[in-house]
Amino acid sequence: MARPIWTGVLTFGLVTLPVGLYTATEDHTVHFHQLQRGTSDRIRNKRINERTGKEVGSDRIVKGYELDEGEYVVVEPEELEEIAPGRSKVIDLAGFVDLRRVEPVYFDRTYYVGPRGTEYAQVYELMRAALDRSDKAGIATLTMRGKEYLTALRAQPDVLVLHTLHWADEVRDPADVVPELPERRAKSGSKELRTAEQLIDALTIDWDPADYHDTYAERVERLVAAKRKGEGVVGEPAPPEATNVIDLMEALSRSVEQSRSRGGKDSSGKGGRKDGGGKRAVGREQPAGPKRRERKEPEERKERTEDLTALSKAELYERASAAGVPGRSKMTREQLVEALGGSGAAA
Repeated sequence: MARPIWTGVLTFGLVTLPVGLYTATEDHTVHFHQLQRGTSDRIRNKRINERTGKEVGSDRIVKGYELDEGEYVVVEPEELEEIAPGRSKVIDLAGFVDLRRVEPVYFDRTYYVGPRGTEYAQVYELMRAALDRSDKAGIATLTMRGKEYLTALRAQPDVLVLHTLHWADEVRDPADVVPELPERRAKSGSKELRTAEQLIDALTIDWDPADYHDTYAERVERLVAAKRKGEGVVGEPAPPEATNVIDLMEALSRSVEQSRSRGGKDSSGKGGRKDGGGKRAVGREQPAGPKRRERKEPEERKERTEDLTALSKAELYERASAAGVPGRSKMTREQLVEALGGSGAAA
């Protein structure tokens, strides 16, 4: 059983609930050690006194606030704790907001909140159910590990969760950091906007996080396994070319037709479809029916080749890989269409 990383009390009006915070996520990144090239010698980081060149133990390190170059005010950990008495152990809900009004850019980390003892279970569940029914989040500040956080407390079906939020002055104005940001001038009745909305509707799916996984981490693991066996590794295809503004409407219309032909919505009005394992299959071709496909005549094969132009570059690359087309990783989208049509790999 995991240990809480923070313990204290959660206050809700005159109600006080002892709680603990638990890390809600874990890192699955593939980690590497640093080695000196040509050897198996590990490279390690050490805390070195820059004046003496000697290593310093963590118990002999204090915090220093620099006033001027080389001039510091030394602050001890105990002094930092003394200036936040009580607050470091209290999550005081100051008010409640509609969670939808909190922009995603403000969210940082997520923690599970649990009661510290079965005797507090009733109070805990009452607070969770009330937040769940109201669809609101409680806003509070929290001091943890020498730092104060703005937080949002919300309910999930079985547990309370606490999100740490960025302070307002930590969030940049997009106009200051994003060059060439377009003005909001899309006309509500424009044909392009309506078609884009149709595309979003056609590609709407049910949200199930289990349907998604870190493919890059898997590719890193395959790279390591291949290098261990002395095998080569095929690189990923280049990103697709940018859509020209002149061709935008055509690209949108073809995208809508393509998504609809792949079963973009099921009979219940929900997007996507389920594959045999019960997971949502997004952007895949529907399997062939039970009837055996009849042999295509030359004219029909020509139509199949022409249909390749409706596929994205990534989809074309997948077909080229399956067909063993040489030099596919360096081909443009048009070259992939031509190579697949010429090899009869359009199916």
